Amino acid sequence: MPDNEIDPAGNTQQFRAFVQHGTREPATKSGGNAGLMIGVVVAVVVVAVVAGLAIMMM
Repeated sequence: MPDNEIDPAGNTQQFRAFVQHGTREPATKSGGNAGLMIGVVVAVVVVAVVAGLAIMMM
């Protein structure tokens, strides 16, 4: 079975390109995390409201 993975540390140019590509990528993904956090907060609030209503009904 051949090894198809390219080792970015194979030479200096490949390693530098790998490092530069890796540092730019997380900056573009930070916007998605804000939406996820808002979704989690909304879900927690909804569960708290439903639990509060269930306790009041008893």
